[in-house]
Parts: sequence; structure tokens; C-alpha cells
Amino acid sequence: MADAAAAPAGDGQRGGFRGGFGDRGRGRGRGRGRGRGRGRGRGAKEGDKDWVPVTKLGRLVQDGKIKSLEEIYLFSLPIKECDIIDTFLGAGVLKDEVLKIMPVQKQTRAGQRTRFKAFVAVGDYNGHVGLGVKCSKEVATAIRGAIVLAKLSVIPVRRGYWGNKIGKPHTVPCKVTGKCGSVLVRLIPAPRGTGIVSAPVPKKLLTMAGIEDCYTSASGATSTLGNFAKATYSAIAKTYSYLTPDLWKETVFTKPPYQEFTDYLMKNHSRSSVQKLEQKVYG
Repeated sequence: MADAAAAPAGDGQRGGFRGGFGDRGRGRGRGRGRGRGRGRGRGAKEGDKDWVPVTKLGRLVQDGKIKSLEEIYLFSLPIKECDIIDTFLGAGVLKDEVLKIMPVQKQTRAGQRTRFKAFVAVGDYNGHVGLGVKCSKEVATAIRGAIVLAKLSVIPVRRGYWGNKIGKPHTVPCKVTGKCGSVLVRLIPAPRGTGIVSAPVPKKLLTMAGIEDCYTSASGATSTLGNFAKATYSAIAKTYSYLTPDLWKETVFTKPPYQEFTDYLMKNHSRSSVQKLEQKVYG
């Protein structure tokens, strides 16, 4: 009796009572496709709108109270919005390059679920570089997400000299080491005109950072591109970690931006004024 009642449901639409889990896998193509289409449209509309900052740092940057990225780095303020980087390193200044796109799989009851992992490096070729990694169902979405994460991870790069201090800084200021997984990357200062002596992956990151001459030494499983890139990024980030004699000058402490502009934020960006602004934007 129950079988007879269940049969028409199974015939009428694909996968009735029986095979419910299997139907989830079989009908996945159409359902997910429609979902992606709606998501893409929604994202495009959001991208067309003006930037509405949601953090104190973003509001200070948009209002022109913070004039440069170096002010943010000086007080180690976390950057949570990629539009902050776009404000200081605008269109045409910050370049991005996809290092690798690799498929990764997860084993499920219905089989494998494949997603795409993108590694993206960004830099202005003049002392700023960032690295982003993002995994997504679609290649384009993964690349977009990796670019956003790379912008959020942009760091200042300290450059120095090999030998006499003639001309502009051209190499790393001292020997620095970065590690990720089993990969260890060492950056060594090189004389002017040497170029970047390294594998292709560190060479892209060092070039984007604005370093012209550098020797490198790498050990470990450097065929793992993700760890190789992260180790290089870690080494570049350490250039500002060493306190060399030329940085021994007495530090004149100033107020952090949040403390300096606290009255301004209270007056112009209190909860009620922000809500009114958001109503105007989305209304």
C-alpha cells in the first residue's frame, strides 16, 4: 500500500521518497546554477554603489583624516576593508597577478566536491606587497576573493643597500628568513645590477615589492607553490622587524588616530548618524 502510494511521487518528480540523498547529488547542477546566477547579479549591484565604511579606520580614511598607509602601519591598526587600500593605492597603482589556480577536493557521500583555490599577489612595485588565498566553487569567484584578501594583507617593504649608500635603496636591508610548512626562504642583499636571483614564485613577489637586487636561498618542498609564496611573503614582512642602527633615533610618540579623532568620530559618526547615512544610501 505504502509502495503503491510512493510510486506516483517517484514517477512524477525525479527522486520521490526513495533515494532522497542521491537526488541531492543528481539535481545539483540546475539548483546550484540558479543560485550562482542570483549571487552574481546581487554582487554586481553592490559593486556599483559608493563605499560606505563600516569601521572607524574606514571612516577616518574616507574623511581624509588619515593621509597615508604609513600612518596606519605606524600604529599597527588592523585593516578590515579593502577600499582603504584602494583609497591610498588607487586604480592603476596596485597591480595583481594570479600565481596559481588549483582544484581541491572533498570526499562526500555523493562523490567528490571540487572547488578551486586561487593564489594572488598584489603590489605597487614601490614598497607594498600582499598575498591572498581563496577557495571557491568557481574560478572567477576564487580570484576575486583572493584579490580582496591580498589587498587586506598589504604590508610595507623596507629596502636598503649593499655596500655604500649611493642612489635609491635597491635590495633588502639585511638577511631575512621566512618559513611556511617545510619551505624555508632566505633573502640575502645583493650588489646593484645583480637582479633577483631566485625561482619564479619569489621573483614575482620580490619584483612586486619593489626590490631590484636580491640573492635567495630556499629549502624544503618548494614545489608546493602555496607554502613557497607564503614563506617569501613572511620573509619580506620581516624586513621591518630588525632594529638596525639607522633606526636608533629617539622615537617621538604621537596619539593614535582613534584617540586623536575620538571627538570627531563621536560627533560625525555616532550610531544614529551612521544609520541615517545608510538609509540614504540604500533608500
